[in-house]
Amino acid sequence: MEPYTAQDIEEVPLSSPYFRAKVERFLEDNGLRPEVPEFYYTISGQDGSILGGAGLDGDVIKCVAVSRSVRSEGLMTPLISHIISEAGARGVHNLKAFTKPGNETIFKSLGFNTIASAPKAILMENGRGLEDYCSYLASLRQGGSGTVVVMNANPFTLGHQYLLEQASALSDNLYVIPVAEDTSEFTYADRLEMIRRGSPAKAVVAKGSAYQISAATFPTYFLKDLSDASETQMRLDIDLFGRHIAPALGATLRVVGSEPSDPLTARYNALMKEMLPAYGIKVSEIRRLKSSNGRFIRGARVRELLSQGRFHAAAALTPPSSHPFLIAQLAGRALRLELDAPLKPGLVCPESTGAHKDMDYTLMLRSISALRPFWSRMTLADSAEELRQLGIDAEAAMLEATGGVNTHRGAIFALGLTLNAIAGRQPRDPSDIRGAQLVKYKALIQNDVSKIAHILFNNQLSISTLPATAKTGLTHGQQAHLQFGARGARQMALEGYKDLFTFWQPYYHGIKNQPYALQRTIIGLIASLDDTCIIHRAGYERSEELRDQAADIFAEIAHREKACSPEVFSESVREKLESLCRQYAEEGISPGGAADMLALTIFIDSLLNN
Repeated sequence: MEPYTAQDIEEVPLSSPYFRAKVERFLEDNGLRPEVPEFYYTISGQDGSILGGAGLDGDVIKCVAVSRSVRSEGLMTPLISHIISEAGARGVHNLKAFTKPGNETIFKSLGFNTIASAPKAILMENGRGLEDYCSYLASLRQGGSGTVVVMNANPFTLGHQYLLEQASALSDNLYVIPVAEDTSEFTYADRLEMIRRGSPAKAVVAKGSAYQISAATFPTYFLKDLSDASETQMRLDIDLFGRHIAPALGATLRVVGSEPSDPLTARYNALMKEMLPAYGIKVSEIRRLKSSNGRFIRGARVRELLSQGRFHAAAALTPPSSHPFLIAQLAGRALRLELDAPLKPGLVCPESTGAHKDMDYTLMLRSISALRPFWSRMTLADSAEELRQLGIDAEAAMLEATGGVNTHRGAIFALGLTLNAIAGRQPRDPSDIRGAQLVKYKALIQNDVSKIAHILFNNQLSISTLPATAKTGLTHGQQAHLQFGARGARQMALEGYKDLFTFWQPYYHGIKNQPYALQRTIIGLIASLDDTCIIHRAGYERSEELRDQAADIFAEIAHREKACSPEVFSESVREKLESLCRQYAEEGISPGGAADMLALTIFIDSLLNN
C-alpha cells in the first residue's frame, strides 16, 4: 500500500451528531474513552471507516489512535504532522501531547521533547514554551535558595494569606505561582490580582502558566483504569515542578497547606513529600487556618456563600484586598438570577424568548460570560473616564459574543456605575454595617452613584437646552425624557437609584426566600418605572396602559402580602401574569429597563446581606 499523505487526511465536522458519534465509536474501538476535542482529523478507508485519527484542543494534541488492522502502515506520523500544520495555521506553534510512554519514540521523531514523566503517562512538547517560561522564572530570582507556593486562590482567602505569611517566615525568597487555567469561578486575571494584593510585601508573585498540570487540563482518555487518572496527573505535575520549575527559581522548599477533608489534595501533599526530595526539594506542610467558628477556611465555602448572595459572610473569610473581587462576582450572579427567572413579561428566560426574535437563553448566557472579566475592572476603576472606557469595552465584548445583539447594555451601565461607587465605600469589616450604619451606608452609596453619573454625563441635566442638531443623536431614553419627562436610566442614575435603595431592595429582601420573589419584584418594577424600552417599542400611551396592568397585578400581590395570605402568588395572579407574558410577546414589548433594575436590586441586596 502507498504511504498516506496530507491529502488523505480530512477534518471531521464534530458539530454533526452523526460524525461525532462515529469518532466516539472509533476511539472506543481502539481502547480510548471518548473525549472528543475541538478539532479532529482522520484518515478513512475506502468503505468510509476511520483508520486513524488525531485531535487538537487548544495547544494539546489529543485522541491519537490507529485501527489495529493498519498499525504497521505508519499512519500516526502523517496525522501528527498534519495536526502540527493545522495548529500553526491557527497561530499555535508550541504544542503539547499527553500520551502513553510507548508513544514517546514516535513523538520524538516529530520534534517533541519529554518534559514530564509518570509511570502511565508522559507530557511532551515541540516548542520552547517551557524553556521560555523557565527563563522568565529565572529572571525573578532574588538570589539564594527560595521557597515556592503554588495556589489556585479561587478566591484568595484569609487561609491563603496565612499560608503565605508562614511561608515567608521560612525563607528570605518567597515565590508564589497561581494556577493559570481559566476554569475556576474567578478568572485567572482576578485570582492573580487577588494574590498580588494579598501577599506579603517581599513575596514575588509570578505569572501562571500551562505547566501546572491539573485535573482540568490532564486528559484521561488513554488510561485503561480511570482510577489512575488523578494519581497520574499529580505525578506528572510534581515531576515537572521538580525537574524544571523549582530549578528555574533556585527553590529548595515547597510549602503547602494541610488538607483535612479532601482526599485528593491530601494524596497530592503526600506524593510531593515522597517525590520532591529526589530533586533536592523539601516539603513543609502548614496547618490550615480556622475561622472564628472553629471551621477550616476554604475557598469552596466562600464560593458557596457568594452563590447564596451573602457577601458579609463571604467577606469575613477573605482579606479586604479580595473584597472588590467578591463584589464583582456578585454582579455576574445577579445577571444570571435575573435571566433564570421564568414568568417575566417580554423577557428571555430558560423556557421562553419573551418578546425577542433576536435573543434566546443561550445567547444571553454568552453575553453574561463575555462580561465576566469586566466587573472587577469596573469595581477597581480609578476614575469616571476609566469607568466609561471599560463600559465601552464591555459593550464591544458583548456585541462580539452575541453577533451584534444588544443583550445587556443597560446592565453594563447600571452595574458598572454601582460597582465603582460601592468599591469606594467598602469598610474594612463589612459586618459592621447594620442598623443605623446600614441606612447611612446606603445613603453614601447613592450619593457616590449620583456623583459618578454626573461626571459621566458631564453635568448635563437638562436635555431641553440642547440645540436641535444635537437632539437627533439622543438615545431612546433621552428622547423619552425630552418628549414625556420619563425618568430613564440616566435620570435614575443621576438620582443615585434612590427608589431602588429606599423601596425595591428592602421589598425584595423581605420576600426573597418566598415563592416567586423575583416575579413579584419585577411586576412591581414594571408598574413603577418609566421604562424607556417599552416607550420606544410601544409608544408612551401604550406604555402607560401596560404600567396600569402591572400595577393591578402588583396591587393584588400587595393585598395578599398585607393580609399574610399563605398563597401570595395565587392562581389568579399567575393567570394574569401568564396573560401579560403572552401579550408582551405578541406586541414585541420588552421591559429591558425593569430587567436591569431587577438585576441591580439582586446585586445591591447581596452586598447588604449578612
